[in-house]
Amino acid sequence: MQWQGRSVRKPSGGRYHTSQGKKRSEIGRAPAETHIGEERKKIVRTYGGNQKVRALRVDFATVANPATGETRKAKIEAVEANSANPNYVRRSLLTRGAIIRTDAGRARIVSRPGQDGVVNAVLIA
Repeated sequence: MQWQGRSVRKPSGGRYHTSQGKKRSEIGRAPAETHIGEERKKIVRTYGGNQKVRALRVDFATVANPATGETRKAKIEAVEANSANPNYVRRSLLTRGAIIRTDAGRARIVSRPGQDGVVNAVLIA
């Protein structure tokens, strides 16, 4: 887990003298690491009692075609590229910005599956 509180350093490089320590509410959680597979989701309670839906496995994506303006549901076949990490391609992890192959064609993921619980994508040429 990673602490996600305020930095000890100011933008100028000087130090903030902290009046309080690290808080339990400021630590991060493990990543969802969304895979291709039969749909599986997990609901996580977040700060303030709100909720996030973590997509653990997904087999369909909502794919938009910018040329025609149509949007349709398409089956995800494979992960072709991921600029975040080359290992994600080998492991078939779905993240924002990943290029996926669907039955509608190649598409780039524009949503955040680990935070939104859905895969939205836009067709690319």
